[in-house]
Amino acid sequence: MNQGVGQSERQEELTILVCQESDLHDGQMKAVTVEDQKVLLVRTKGQYSAVGGRCTHYNAPLIMGTLVGDRVRCPIHGACFNVKTGDIEDYPGLDCLPTYKVKVQDGNVYVSVDKKLTKRMKEMCTVKPDVKHTILLVGGGPASLVCAETLRQNCYQGRIIIVTKDSLPPFDKPKLSKAMDVESSSILLRQHDFYQQHGIEMWTGKEVVSVNSADKVVKMSDGTSQHYDQLLISTGCRACPLQCPGSDLKGVHLLQTYMLEEKKVKFVMDNKVTEIRGENGKVKEVVLGDGSVLEADVVVAGIGAIPNSDFLTGSNVAVDSRKAVIVDKFMRTNVADIFSAGDVVSFPLTIRGNQRVNIGHWQMSHAHGRVAALNMLNKPTTIESVPFFWSALAGKSIRYAGYGEGYTEIIIKGKLEERKFVALYIKDEVVVAAASMAFEPAVSRVADLLDQGKAITKTQAQSEDLSWLGI
Repeated sequence: MNQGVGQSERQEELTILVCQESDLHDGQMKAVTVEDQKVLLVRTKGQYSAVGGRCTHYNAPLIMGTLVGDRVRCPIHGACFNVKTGDIEDYPGLDCLPTYKVKVQDGNVYVSVDKKLTKRMKEMCTVKPDVKHTILLVGGGPASLVCAETLRQNCYQGRIIIVTKDSLPPFDKPKLSKAMDVESSSILLRQHDFYQQHGIEMWTGKEVVSVNSADKVVKMSDGTSQHYDQLLISTGCRACPLQCPGSDLKGVHLLQTYMLEEKKVKFVMDNKVTEIRGENGKVKEVVLGDGSVLEADVVVAGIGAIPNSDFLTGSNVAVDSRKAVIVDKFMRTNVADIFSAGDVVSFPLTIRGNQRVNIGHWQMSHAHGRVAALNMLNKPTTIESVPFFWSALAGKSIRYAGYGEGYTEIIIKGKLEERKFVALYIKDEVVVAAASMAFEPAVSRVADLLDQGKAITKTQAQSEDLSWLGI
């Protein structure tokens, strides 16, 4: 087990009696508080263990999550942690949970906690100047950051360079859709000194415009070039632009989100925009395919995303019809020493029989970055994560797990009108995905079952018994 930064240097410890040995059975959890520390006490195979009780991603209480074997899944965003070691085993998030000493004596269970330790980082090595090897990570999202951290956690001591056209190092982009007035320093995934401490070069404000795979050289928008020994392409996606007259008028914006009719948003279905008309250079009205005209002061378009792969033209790196970079289960492209990860890739999804998919999401980008790093180091690892999505709308939280493309039926448990339900998506007589609102931990449970490769039958989904969902 990696002790991690701060883990090996214990601060003042406090030991308290938390329960009787007989209070928990195997597979059960208990939330306890030691002074101000939230602790998750777990019993598995007759043994007790204790880890931090709050997810290191957004601080959600893990007691509300699901426990399968030695892994607890956060009910809010799906991050998974090993309850023995505290290590993060699925994403989102970067840090591990602290672990605490547990003692069972005379039928009593005692926990000793470090009063100042709330999370921990895995130990990392740093660069050695005499190691003549360079890994170049193109893109400033979580895939690049997790790749860099995983490399250092696994004793890679060569040069690591992250190149991003953003003006900031990797930051928490999902927060941008939740709060419009945040300070940039508050959403950085790692602070500036982190990169210096671990020998990770961060090149901001630079964009890669071409890749020469034969010579292993990339060219930047400022005219400079950089050699690499191994390359990660994690450049994400960009919003699809409107392709109609008037789409360049002032007042036309791009946004990827959903609205609700109950908030007085009117939906016009089975139609399309054919023209945006303006006056004095500003949008005035929108013409639809059926000839109807809508008055508009602002146009917001959310019509999908395009993988940022144009710079790969001439590199011999294969892309699909949507321009997504094609990778195998090890995140390798068809070109030696070039890997790809995140929103830009088309990859085989294990839970759908290795069907090739493009899933642009925060959690999957983390997982891709880790898998790419381990395979760069010749440690064969495949992508096994179950997609776990989340969103917030009009004060309600939505959870979604799985991959529902091609579903033929939806089975609803709970009540839609009360905004408390789980929707189970059926394809070929099995559940392939689930979405919920105020129905925790149903989606986490579905994710756990899919992760274990267990089929959830349509008959099971139709049953009135919801115990299999943890309800």
